[in-house]
Amino acid sequence: MPAARSTRRGSRPLPRADRGTLPELPGVLTAEQVRATVSWIAGQQDPDGALPWSRGEQLDPWDSVEAAMALDIGGAHDRAVAAYRWLAARQRPDGSWAAEYRDGGETAPAAESNHAGYLAVGAWHSWLLTGDEQLVTALWPAVRRGLDLVTRMQLPGGAIGWALRPDGTVDDTALLTGNASLFQALRCGIALAGLLGEVQPDWEVAVADLGTALRTRPDAFADRSRYSMDWYYPVLGGAVAGAAARDRLAADWDRFVVPGLGARCVSDRPWVTGAETCELALALAAADQPDAATEQVAAMQHLRHDDGSYWTGYVFADDARWPVERTTWTAAAVVLAADALSGTTPASGLFIDPAALPAPGMPDGGVPSAGSLTEGAGTALP
Repeated sequence: MPAARSTRRGSRPLPRADRGTLPELPGVLTAEQVRATVSWIAGQQDPDGALPWSRGEQLDPWDSVEAAMALDIGGAHDRAVAAYRWLAARQRPDGSWAAEYRDGGETAPAAESNHAGYLAVGAWHSWLLTGDEQLVTALWPAVRRGLDLVTRMQLPGGAIGWALRPDGTVDDTALLTGNASLFQALRCGIALAGLLGEVQPDWEVAVADLGTALRTRPDAFADRSRYSMDWYYPVLGGAVAGAAARDRLAADWDRFVVPGLGARCVSDRPWVTGAETCELALALAAADQPDAATEQVAAMQHLRHDDGSYWTGYVFADDARWPVERTTWTAAAVVLAADALSGTTPASGLFIDPAALPAPGMPDGGVPSAGSLTEGAGTALP
């Protein structure tokens, strides 16, 4: 496991980007390759703004937000806006979304907490990148309803139930990866509330309790330790930082990382996946290990297709790509990692700087005031 870099990039946002500037990682990805990847993602979008896994396939809210963020990084802000507005228009009155859509209709009605929260991350990312006040204002009601639902789904120990049962009660199973993502989503929601001059005390309490659970109460979550996402996501989501983050990543490095190929999705399978590898890269960057992060993005380039898309995964024992699909969310993970590691856009620090967002109850390094904004990101909207 590589050592940490001695200094980190600052948390101050960059000036608004030249929208013609695209991320690049020398020796790994050129700006033109990133452009091709963003163009491929754009080509999968439906005319009404829906952003599925690929053209004509399923859509889930979390992965749709991930792909929209990549479009924004690539300068396709109008397309990102269309994707976000499509999601906002389909939110249910209770703040939830269906787990899956096809052709605009619900095909898996389960209401999952991580789906309810993630629009906040996309909205804050877009604000950092573009300063689009109109979009923030338009998305805020959906963000607020979603995070209000998330707080209602919080369990007594601080973890958040993974879904609502058909009768509307909360399933008390809590998933570590989803909760780590919700930690980031609540922080983004608090930042958006501050931007709009609102206070959300319930969110502040929820994120503090959730952070404590993520750091100190492993028994609060279902045991899915076979999955690499449960290994790195507490770092990626910002709940575990500094030396603790580096220790966590070092502890299971050999279980999950296949040299030269990327990260396994599951520890006991000979299968590496592109999205997990790029998310691991983001976690490594957040833990002050940018060189190791760049190595992981380089390692997964064997999944790149000539059109700029990426295969989901590779079963190295069989020398076979599996599943046989190229998805918007895998491509988006590459773009997000390239931006974070290159520092190209004003949103590049969102996934790698634990101090860049309000985090009540976070140990040393967190921004202290709930509702405050990332330094320099702007003033409250009228």
